[in-house]
Amino acid sequence: MARAPSNRRPVGKSTAPVGRRPHNQLRIVGGRWRGMRIDFPDVEAIRPSPDRVRETLFNWLQTHIAGARCLDLFAGSGALGIEALSRGASAVTFVDREPQVGRHLNQTLQRLGATGATVKTEDATRFLERTPAPFDLVFLDPPFASNLLHSIFSRLSQGWLAPDAHIYVECQAAAPLPPLSSGWSVYRSKQAGQVGYHLLRVTTAHIRSAEEVLP
Repeated sequence: MARAPSNRRPVGKSTAPVGRRPHNQLRIVGGRWRGMRIDFPDVEAIRPSPDRVRETLFNWLQTHIAGARCLDLFAGSGALGIEALSRGASAVTFVDREPQVGRHLNQTLQRLGATGATVKTEDATRFLERTPAPFDLVFLDPPFASNLLHSIFSRLSQGWLAPDAHIYVECQAAAPLPPLSSGWSVYRSKQAGQVGYHLLRVTTAHIRSAEEVLP
């Protein structure tokens, strides 16, 4: 059945090209780009965090996001990293292995006039084999069937986390989190439908600096 035309006005100025299907769009929930809609590629693996999940997450992070250095490790639509920039993060590194996703993220960030954003077209585990640089906030939203979280947790502990860092994890609600690295704890945890989302924090005493892990 066809839907009746809506009289509702769109919120904010859209950065999506005309003709893009609505299900390939997302809305920025807060900050300087609040209400703006951005599009993302028609790639099957992309599963943006829902509005209400992002709103809850950034409520949890409201005292930590300003000036934060962030890593969006399975960037996909870029929703989490863009939301962080909108709310005052100083820098976000977006990592995704799909060239199409990387190109689209660069285009979207240019349209937004975003500063402090870097896009790396690279596999997440390979990216973490680089010389580590510490981040204050890491977003982890890998494909649900990937079973990558355990190895990613281990690699992040090798110099990628700043003192008192936070790690956001999105995964299947039915699947438990893998064992946490030493000094990590679950700070907040909720469920939205089939999605479980968790905010972890790391105590300063368990941070290994980049210098400590270099050969």
